[in-house]
Amino acid sequence: MSSANTGNGGLFLTDFRPTSMLHVRDTHVTRARFPVIDFHTHLSWSAPSVNGVAVGEAVNVVAKPEDLLPVMDRQNIRMVVNVTGGVGKGLSETVRTFSASHPGRFLVFTEPWWGRFSEPNYGQFQAEQIALAKRQGARGLKVLKTLGLYLRESVTSGPLIKVDDRRFDPMWEACGSLGMPVAIHVSDPEAFFLPIDRFNERYEELHNHPDWSFYGRDFPSNAGLLEARDRVFARHPRTQFVALHVGNNAEDLAGVSECLDRFPNIHVDIAARIGELGRQPRATRKFFDKYQDRILFGTDATPYDTACPQQTYGDELYEIYARFLETEDEYFDYAPAPVPPQGRWRIYGLGLPDAILRKVYYENAARLLGLEGSGGSEAIGSG
Repeated sequence: MSSANTGNGGLFLTDFRPTSMLHVRDTHVTRARFPVIDFHTHLSWSAPSVNGVAVGEAVNVVAKPEDLLPVMDRQNIRMVVNVTGGVGKGLSETVRTFSASHPGRFLVFTEPWWGRFSEPNYGQFQAEQIALAKRQGARGLKVLKTLGLYLRESVTSGPLIKVDDRRFDPMWEACGSLGMPVAIHVSDPEAFFLPIDRFNERYEELHNHPDWSFYGRDFPSNAGLLEARDRVFARHPRTQFVALHVGNNAEDLAGVSECLDRFPNIHVDIAARIGELGRQPRATRKFFDKYQDRILFGTDATPYDTACPQQTYGDELYEIYARFLETEDEYFDYAPAPVPPQGRWRIYGLGLPDAILRKVYYENAARLLGLEGSGGSEAIGSG
């Protein structure tokens, strides 16, 4: 039971809502300064899912274009990429709903056909599916942390499949030869691989979502997942990868920098990691300066219109991202109220110059995706 008063003057942590006494600038950024490509959104999900593995070709569309376009227009979001577009018939439906119906506003990625993994000659089958997906209208491939943390030898049972399993080599190569970037997510915050105890900075988050913990059992370590992913990068230099969530290692920017320096075929996005980046603003600003041509804007969200009854995120989330990138404001929430979802800390703005903002907001993603007008954000207008 939650109560602000436990009867002896105590206070439950869940009820603790401190108000900052700092008198600092509070800039309300109502619209991104330049047009934006949100490279990382989830407008649909593959179904059904068994033990964390999507095994069918159906999709559940969780937001319709009419729910999305108003908030996109208000926030200067020129385009969003739905990375979880599904496979087979589900992919065709997703393409028809989004990118085919609203060209220039939506792009769709396909996914590996996890449910077919245990079949003979899977590698060749999956490579052929990548080519078919491109003909269906997919513009890239999204690899969820299914690979490495959920997919098993018999799909949902048996030993876990390693990220660098050779059976996926034909898939990586097909993406490279077809010019389809791979958005890859193989790990989670480092704290998710540690005990859920009083020393864990994500205690509240993991207490609320214990199934997000990958501590113990037969899960690989966080470092082991990243090392296996890096072996994939090394084996497939012709394939362009986007290591999502700041390379799945936002707590260690020195490590991400080493990865970027080592592999010229990767980019990173910032989706769902401004909570990490914004509490180390000086290191993050140096990171943006050095890798300004290889950082993509993303939110990992579903940008519902604020009038939509099933809204999760809308204008407010984009305004926080813009405030983080565009201003030098201090000590503000990295996610909509009431409680930041990842931990009880606040962030600091980067105040990026216009030249870097244009690249991060639009130009880097446009170049990677082969969009017209990728030479400059002004080429696609202000909306």
